[in-house]
Amino acid sequence: MNILKLLFVVLFTISSIFIYAQDTIRTKNVEAILYLGKNKKQPLIVGLGGSEGGNAWTSDYWKKTREQFIEKGYAFLAIGYFGCKNTPAILNKIAIDDVHNALLEASKNKKINKKKIAIVGGSRGADLALLIGSYYKDIKCVVGLVSSHAVFPGHTREFNSSCWTFQGKELPFIPVNDEAVPFLIKRNLRGSFEAMLKDTIAEDKALIKIENIQGPILLISATKDEICPSTPMAEKMITRLKSFNFKYNFNHIPIDGSHSESIKHFDLVFDFLETNFRKNDNLGLN
Repeated sequence: MNILKLLFVVLFTISSIFIYAQDTIRTKNVEAILYLGKNKKQPLIVGLGGSEGGNAWTSDYWKKTREQFIEKGYAFLAIGYFGCKNTPAILNKIAIDDVHNALLEASKNKKINKKKIAIVGGSRGADLALLIGSYYKDIKCVVGLVSSHAVFPGHTREFNSSCWTFQGKELPFIPVNDEAVPFLIKRNLRGSFEAMLKDTIAEDKALIKIENIQGPILLISATKDEICPSTPMAEKMITRLKSFNFKYNFNHIPIDGSHSESIKHFDLVFDFLETNFRKNDNLGLN
């Protein structure tokens, strides 16, 4: 009887290993781990963490949510773009081309439907998701959690360079102005963002061209965001999409809570993806 139990445990363990396959994608300046289910032609979800650095989506914290994606029939690519081995040390002048190249390499897997790629990003990772979607036509859906509507400085001591680059050139960014400095000294990040946004000329030059995204967009903001004014910034993006008569579905859901509240509502993300990304090849109109 004990032998039968042991055999059952061994067989169960072996079968569990093969429910989800895992593969390391090796490309320049990026750490990328691909998680695959058993199905053929799996839509690919790309997960981007924020200013915490590292490869957040490989962590135990995100394991349950990551596996929910797999159980729902998606493949999942966890990307670390700074603070990982063989990646930039800090969030500064990150090449969005390198990040796109990693997801492009992952999409070559025979189990991936390369015509169905969506990016889910949080905080600075949401900015990156929107930027990649605005530059590359193969991204068919973007979900931004507490995202910015424009590019901000990289995280250097001087704040004199852009967070992001494209094709070797820094993207225009909203600089830290004199009014923002006292807020930074007090570590009042929201206050510093609001002060920087008073430079409307720089803001206009640094806007993310989300109207170029080739698919539906979901924005989830936090009404009591202590890091940045994510709800007003999301509202600006919705206004921009309407002004361009954006042809795909888009939605903004403000969540009552702090900056981290949005990550507690992945049911909204799953519902949006199911309705607007996976089921509808045509993707519909707003």
